[in-house]
Parts: sequence; structure tokens; C-alpha cells
Amino acid sequence: MNWSRIPSLAALRAFEAAVRHQSFSKAASELNVTHAAIAHHVRSLEAEFSESLMVRQGRGIVATPVGTRFAEDLQTGFESIADGVENLRALGEQRPLNIAVTPIFAANWLMPRIGDFWALHPEISLNINPGVDLVDLRKSGTDLAIRYGNGEWPALKSQLLTDGDFLVVAHPDLIGDRKVDCLPDVLDLPWIMERHMMERKALVEREGVDFDKVKLTLLNTNALVLSAVAAKLGVTVQPKSIVERDIVSGDLVKICALNQRNLGYYMVTLPDRQPKGLREFMKWLRTNK
Repeated sequence: MNWSRIPSLAALRAFEAAVRHQSFSKAASELNVTHAAIAHHVRSLEAEFSESLMVRQGRGIVATPVGTRFAEDLQTGFESIADGVENLRALGEQRPLNIAVTPIFAANWLMPRIGDFWALHPEISLNINPGVDLVDLRKSGTDLAIRYGNGEWPALKSQLLTDGDFLVVAHPDLIGDRKVDCLPDVLDLPWIMERHMMERKALVEREGVDFDKVKLTLLNTNALVLSAVAAKLGVTVQPKSIVERDIVSGDLVKICALNQRNLGYYMVTLPDRQPKGLREFMKWLRTNK
């Protein structure tokens, strides 16, 4: 298609509206422009095509035979565009929400709660994509990402979902009968941490712990860390939101809390995208934190 041979869309819309209403004033009102702007667009088309497209008839205006045929073609084209837009809009309304989460957040926080959302909103489908990579929301078509950090990601909108409190935890059988309420009480026990989350190690070190004097095992994923802790193999530090349910159930025991200001799990979205169902899902997340 050679776009250089096609007049401006504004002029074509103005002409089609003027023919349909047989009035410059009514066309101007529909398109929220001035009477003069409609008249100018019509005259510019007549000049471009060297054809008379509209003429005065009494107090009104009517299309010439050439103008009538042109307006009918434009109406067909605009209707085709409108159909395409509505089809795409309907497709967007029918598709599931794409949610990106870390595997550990999905397993330990989201999935134990998600049944409640499904019961409340059976009309909203979710496509939950666990992964450790930082996804590009726009390129990947992701509607919502739940990320751990300080909430500062350029060109994205973030809302805090859970606070940044960390808990030092272990299996009750590993602790046994010893009294524990602070880090020094468990420094003689083995520790387990995720290899790629060394800021948690730094958080513990700021409390005065020297890991050179502690038996520390590093594993590749947090899922492995939690499995090892559940198997009574060591002590670890985890976000409160990840382990609080296991503490309540008695599967883990809390040793102490460590606060990390401004850190937490955030709901991250594109500022210009609001697909159907996203508002309801984010509201549900906030009420279930």
C-alpha cells in the first residue's frame, strides 16, 4: 500500500461524517472539531482529487454522485477497521491474564491461596508463569509480575504486596529442646542458603554473624533450600511471606526476625495496560497478603 497517495485520516473522517449528516456543523460536533475544520478538510479533498464532492442545496449540503460513491467506500473501510478493532478487543477480553512469579513465591504463597480467587472469580482465567528470569513485561505480554526488590523498576508501576521482613527458620526437630530466640543460639547448627541470593547472607552478617565460622551450604535454588530445611538439614533465612504458613502449621519454627527496609514482594505492571480482570486479581492479592 502506497500511503503517500492516501489523504490524511482526519480529512477522510471529516468528509464521511459530513456526507452522512449532510451538515458541516453536525459532523463537527461528532468529531469534536470546528465547522471551519470540516469545511477545510472537504475543500482539501476536492482540491486533491480535482472533483466536486459536496454542493450546497438550499440551506444544507449534499454529496455529488462522485462524493456519494467515495463516502460509501469510506464507510465500508471504516466499518472494516471498526470490526478489526472490536475483534482484537474481544480477543483481549477472552484471553487469560499472564502472571509472572518466582517459582518459590508461586509454590509457597500464591498456590496455597489461589483456590479462593478461582472460587470468587471463575470468569477470570490466569496463566501463571513461574520463572527466575526478570521478564520484559511489554515484550513477553506479561500483565503482572510479582517481583522481590525495593519497588524501583524504570518505566513500570509497582505496588507493595508483602513487607520485607525476613525470618530465620529451621525444622522443629533440628532445634529440638534448645531455647532459641536470636541468631547466636543457632550458630553451631548448619546453615543453608540460595547461591544467587547472597544479599540474605549479607543481611545475617550485618547482625554480627561471621559465616567463615559457620557451616554454610549453598544450593542453586530456593526450592532446594526449603526442601533441605524441611529435611532437617539446616537453618535458613527467608522472606516472611514465604514461610509464615509453614510456621503456623508447625512445619518450621521461627528463630528470630530480621527487617530489611523497603524490600518486599511487589506487584509490577505496565502503566498503560489494564486488561480485563487485572484490577480484580490485584485487589484479591492485596486482601490475601
